[in-house]
Amino acid sequence: MRVLGLGWRGLAVCLGMLAGGTAAVAQPAIDAFHWVDFHDSKDAPTVTWVTQTLKAEKWTSIREIGVQWDSAIVLTAERKTPQSTPPTDVYTIWSVSLAKHDVQPLLHGMNPRILNWTTFGGMYQQAPELALLYDDCYGCESPSTFFTTLYYSVKEHAWRTRWMRGDQAATVWTAGNVEGVKRSQAYALIVDGTGRNTLGTWTHNDYGGAKPVEDFVFEYGVDPTSGMEQTQGLSGKHAEDMMRRICRAEPALADPTLAELARGQNSALCQDVPETPTKTKPGRRPTTTPPANNHGQSSPPKALGSKK
Repeated sequence: MRVLGLGWRGLAVCLGMLAGGTAAVAQPAIDAFHWVDFHDSKDAPTVTWVTQTLKAEKWTSIREIGVQWDSAIVLTAERKTPQSTPPTDVYTIWSVSLAKHDVQPLLHGMNPRILNWTTFGGMYQQAPELALLYDDCYGCESPSTFFTTLYYSVKEHAWRTRWMRGDQAATVWTAGNVEGVKRSQAYALIVDGTGRNTLGTWTHNDYGGAKPVEDFVFEYGVDPTSGMEQTQGLSGKHAEDMMRRICRAEPALADPTLAELARGQNSALCQDVPETPTKTKPGRRPTTTPPANNHGQSSPPKALGSKK
């Protein structure tokens, strides 16, 4: 597939480029990675190994092979018939061991877009992570777009993906309309003060007065100490802060190859988000001073039967 091939091979000239704020400790892991050149005799043994390992699996062609240490990330395409057009190809991403003939499918999807390296693990991550966008279908009524990262797990000596539920990762966009609902969406890759990446998503559902509007705001990240992925549904001030960050994010300024990790910033949804947090009106303070006619005296009640 021409578009995909350009996206993956184009990374070869920019492997040293990371998202803004990337920690230097991640650099050696990038240097240890390379994309296989199918026309280079030096890479021929790797191509042969991967092909033999995948021999029993279902695929039509091998599109890309990326090698890191003792494991390869492999992208294959399956074409239903020789007459089928490339956009209908179903792609599978595999982790293939280069130490033993072991293979694991990581996800299936359509129209994959491999972008560039990210820093979801922060300054302590042992290996950088490749950003990936992909769709769940082509030509269907309501396609969805998902985001994940591809990373080498030092503990498992294999490639892994983030935030997966079956073949679905973090949902960033859902096309199609729901009757009676006006849906607005925005998402963005965000860099915090330490250089660590997170992904924010915001879906706004307007029911036309049938019921109150609903906002669904999520943050996808990685715990820098454990390396485990995190998914948080946000509310209140945390959600409002994320909405502003999503609407003001411009990942392309740090790295043009990550431009696709921002969408919806020019929509009316983001135009209505204030630049700064809305100041709430302070509540009424309780009165702590005594009234003017209070002299600090009191009279005990009269005893029963008293004349005065």
